[in-house]
Amino acid sequence: MPAESVGAFAPGRVNLIGEHTDYNGGLALPFAIAEGITVSAEALGGGDTAHDGSRIEARALDLDERDAFDIGEPWPNGGWRAFVRGTAGELQNQGWTLPSATLEIGGDLPRGAGLSSSAALEVALALALLELAREPRPPHPDAIALATLCSRVENDWVGARTGLLDQLASLCGEAEHAVLIDFRTLEMEPVPLRLEAWRLVVLDSGERHDVASSGYNDRRVECARACELLGIEYLSEANTGALGDLPETLRKRALHVLEEDARVRTAASALRRGDLAPLGELLNASHRSLRDQYEVSTPALDAAAARLRECGAAGARMIGGGFGGSVLGLFGPGSRPPPEAREVQPSAGAHVLESETRRT
Repeated sequence: MPAESVGAFAPGRVNLIGEHTDYNGGLALPFAIAEGITVSAEALGGGDTAHDGSRIEARALDLDERDAFDIGEPWPNGGWRAFVRGTAGELQNQGWTLPSATLEIGGDLPRGAGLSSSAALEVALALALLELAREPRPPHPDAIALATLCSRVENDWVGARTGLLDQLASLCGEAEHAVLIDFRTLEMEPVPLRLEAWRLVVLDSGERHDVASSGYNDRRVECARACELLGIEYLSEANTGALGDLPETLRKRALHVLEEDARVRTAASALRRGDLAPLGELLNASHRSLRDQYEVSTPALDAAAARLRECGAAGARMIGGGFGGSVLGLFGPGSRPPPEAREVQPSAGAHVLESETRRT
């Protein structure tokens, strides 16, 4: 039975390690965080056919901005409106009949900080709109299908060629766990991440991160070209010995992917043992590779990572797509992060908050 009104929450994510590996068929180890995006949705007019034109009225509370559109209308200028229109449009394309509705969007996840506010927005929107959908309704999508739908929003409606990492982390997060994701098979495994006396923090570099307008899409093109030259589907399948035949730039991109996959495996093994100490150097090595081989770091990100290490972090690295955003730091027992850093902990994944079933 469709809901009359509903709330849905989707968390942001921190990727412990495994950056730019998702669209390369590699491994990643993200976790959901407590902060996220909440969408409150209400169907207009109940069963009144006068409101069946599938028109959405949306408001972004933190920006005090509004949008109103017929489902299927694109928004060419990016921003939150493109995500809202894209999510509704993709659900309709998949056979879901959405009523006219009002949406209110809020939350405590900073935009452009590399904590995946965009994926959290897509997931919260999708969960809320699915609850409002009218009969007959297709089978509810599982996590992979829903993450894929949300990824199409970013790819086709927003213009950012992201993979599935952020959406799967938001959907599948568990308290005190990271999620080991194999992007070649889409197999997922919860891995204990019990911090105890250790702390994970994120420090905003102060440089805004925008996937669609940064060099992120260029990296995807480079990786696709490297795969074409090597005759493989994903860079994670590459043989290290074959990389010498690639142009230098493409060789560096491929080497990052292969070495980052190895770091993910090592990190997951350490977490299963309950040993966080090895993570420090893994984070440092990941940052060096992202800076020197994948070339997605910036002076602001490098400075933020150095700031965390100067304050006693066992390791620090940029997180997210790069070209701005935040840096992750791991602090051992007795060490103190800088006051401007934000502590993060592995938390539960996306969920519906409440719903009021439509009376018939």
